[in-house]
Amino acid sequence: MLATNLSGSHPAFFILMGIPGMEKSHTWISIPVCLMYTSALLGNTVLLVTIVRERSLHQPMYIFLCMLAVCDLLLSTTTVPKTLGVLWSVSTHISFNGCLAQMFSVYFVFVAESAVLLAMAFDRYIAICDPLRYTAILTRSVVVKVGVAALTRSFCIMFPAVFLLKRLPYCGHNVMPHTYCEHIGVARLACADISINVWYGVAAGFLSAGLDAVSIAVSYALILRSLWGLPSPRASPKALHTCGSHLCVIAMFYTPAFFSFLVHRFGHHIPRHVLISLANLYVVVPPMLNPIVYGVRTRPIREHVAHLL
Repeated sequence: MLATNLSGSHPAFFILMGIPGMEKSHTWISIPVCLMYTSALLGNTVLLVTIVRERSLHQPMYIFLCMLAVCDLLLSTTTVPKTLGVLWSVSTHISFNGCLAQMFSVYFVFVAESAVLLAMAFDRYIAICDPLRYTAILTRSVVVKVGVAALTRSFCIMFPAVFLLKRLPYCGHNVMPHTYCEHIGVARLACADISINVWYGVAAGFLSAGLDAVSIAVSYALILRSLWGLPSPRASPKALHTCGSHLCVIAMFYTPAFFSFLVHRFGHHIPRHVLISLANLYVVVPPMLNPIVYGVRTRPIREHVAHLL
């Protein structure tokens, strides 16, 4: 009987209202969002095609870069089309199960991408601090295992969030001031205590992306210590140059994500339209900029892309 009651308390669909207080500007807001999404699709697709076609780029660093491009494509594609539908008032409804699926997909890809960035930091650490064993440590089978581990961890972390939302009664509340479904935004529509949801979201964030960010910081601290302790750097200029690209991508990924994550849960005094705008930025800006950063700063990719075009 309890299961029946809980199931009956779920709305058939949610109505996404877009960015509250900025409804008259939705059409104008959609223009940069659409352009950034198109750039993200084009840039990441070109990057993937270039790396797949060029056998000289079939190395761990570029394979991880392929994983990053796939994550960027999925992260933006799971949210931006629906966001544009809401901003254009074409499709503002989303089913309850569809909303949960979108929420799961967004965070699943986010946690997976964080793991890929950690793997790329480990790749740079081995390339700079232990270059003679690079090919022996980062074999193709190890790279595949890293990818499988990233997906498995993401699934195990985010799957419980679906049940945490399904257990809540919503009492007919189905109007969501957002452009896509995210965990706390859905939970706040419930007519019950959502403390478990809030703290699970905080724990999941810090135990996944939080630990990844700390591990990345440690890896780069070890890289700097290794370089400072030598009369001349052991790493090639190429390996050191790619660290700059990786650090740019890390900053673009974690800074808006953590800021949005924290203020959305604890920044109750911040206007809601600011929170929702930030949530939209971190699913479209990094996917747009990542291929540009690597395309401009990594000479082999730049040369092969020019040859491809």
